[in-house]
Amino acid sequence: MHTIRTASEDTAPPVWRTGAEQPWDPEDLAVAQGRYPTPENVARARAELERDGAAAIERTVP
Repeated sequence: MHTIRTASEDTAPPVWRTGAEQPWDPEDLAVAQGRYPTPENVARARAELERDGAAAIERTVP
């Protein structure tokens, strides 16, 4: 099956989706960083999310 593409689709820049476009829990960030979700690691991830916001996720899950 062939898809018909328009000229605007051929010239449109790609739209990159990153992991930071969705909500993240501190537990998820801790696990994504390769840590067990212990209370200490979750607290560290929570502090990173509060301090850096999406940048904390971008560093881990680009």
